[in-house]
Amino acid sequence: MEFQDGFPDYERLAQHDNEAGVSVRKNLMKVFWLLLVITLIEVAIGWFWHDIQEATHLSKTWLIIGFIAFTLLKAGYIVMTFMHLGDENKALRWCILGPYFAFVVYLVYMTSIGEGAYSQEFRNLLDPILKAKTEAPAHHE
Repeated sequence: MEFQDGFPDYERLAQHDNEAGVSVRKNLMKVFWLLLVITLIEVAIGWFWHDIQEATHLSKTWLIIGFIAFTLLKAGYIVMTFMHLGDENKALRWCILGPYFAFVVYLVYMTSIGEGAYSQEFRNLLDPILKAKTEAPAHHE
């Protein structure tokens, strides 16, 4: 079955023949459907997380890690396809994508283990001070 679309005079507008245009649009549709499937998987996991958690006893951390992994997968695929990074050699791809992935891993580390736990650790220390400042003084008439 050949991919057909009704876009007229594509070869004149894009300065290449219609077969190349059909190929480009077919590739774009493949990317669309792949990203849609990944997004639907993310939505399904989020929607049924409570049931999944009861059945498997996984912590919410695994949900967050899964969403970050799916997001990185989609972002990498978008960069590889629409920014034509997939056409480059492997070393250049890793030079461009590697620092981004490392930075995301660093951010996850900092928010979960490092600085993100700071407010949880010192909340009890600061709460009495904040309560005293926000409570209104009693009015005596």
